[in-house]
Amino acid sequence: MSVAPVGRRLAGFTIEGELGRGGMGLVLRARQESLDRPAVLKKILEELVVQHPELEARFEREAHAAARLHHPNVVAVYDRFRHRGAHYIATEYVDGVDLASLLEKEGALPWRIAAGIALEIARGLEAIHAEGMLHRDLKPQNLLIGRRGEVKVADFGLVLDSSGTSLTQPGIALGTPPYMAPEQLRGERVDPRADLFAFGCVLYEMLVGRTPFEMPAEGEHGSLLARVESGRYRRLGARPRPIPRPLRAIVRRCLKPRASRRIASATELRRRLESLLDRPSSVDLRRGLASWLWERRVFEKRENETVVMVAPEAGVRRRMR
Repeated sequence: MSVAPVGRRLAGFTIEGELGRGGMGLVLRARQESLDRPAVLKKILEELVVQHPELEARFEREAHAAARLHHPNVVAVYDRFRHRGAHYIATEYVDGVDLASLLEKEGALPWRIAAGIALEIARGLEAIHAEGMLHRDLKPQNLLIGRRGEVKVADFGLVLDSSGTSLTQPGIALGTPPYMAPEQLRGERVDPRADLFAFGCVLYEMLVGRTPFEMPAEGEHGSLLARVESGRYRRLGARPRPIPRPLRAIVRRCLKPRASRRIASATELRRRLESLLDRPSSVDLRRGLASWLWERRVFEKRENETVVMVAPEAGVRRRMR
């Protein structure tokens, strides 16, 4: 798999390096020349588009859907273009780590930190759903945490615009299995409550350090779908560090196998978390999260970088511990 060399210019962007690659294509770090700001370029492999023509439509839908969103907890889209037959989407660059990397380093998070991150995710999901869209692939790898404590929902590769037609055939399940609701695993039509199920899986993982429903190991009986449909997972009550009952209730309601029994909306989810945390602003959350991240040495000071640690107010400090 080739990659554009560092320094190459593509439609007003200069390539600065590679951030990652996978089965779908490349993710490149770049700089938008006109505004002198960092950006991310996502490229779909040309051979995949040839083999699966529907990917072009999905890629275009991702760009158009995400471009309609303007919210501090959702990664912004800057542009969409073609270069020498390849498809690119230019998005906001978040200088930090994804939640998966944070969990790999820290394991289970303190409940206040987990709840603060969850609240910012809920605010982003609320904006996504308000536009009539679903994310359908909410997982730690798609949740970005910046060096200043910002939290953003990213990667709309499987976004579904309710005003358009689905790009997948009935009976085909798309997403990441350990975070998928039962109806999504079955390939049925989904609504925002599928995203809320995935949210519950992510919140559980932040509190415990692993997903509630793990893929069966080789030789084990049963399927992941059977585990998810059963609704059986290790409860949060008997933890070494107690987790407040309202937070446990949020997880329990999000992980209900039947969509009709889950929390009804991202708005309700956001309100519950705000009530639990005494209704902090995004500024307060970012400040508290950034302080914790730097104290835990999640980020290292770069050469010539000045890190200004602003102590949160006493009430905020107390809430975020």
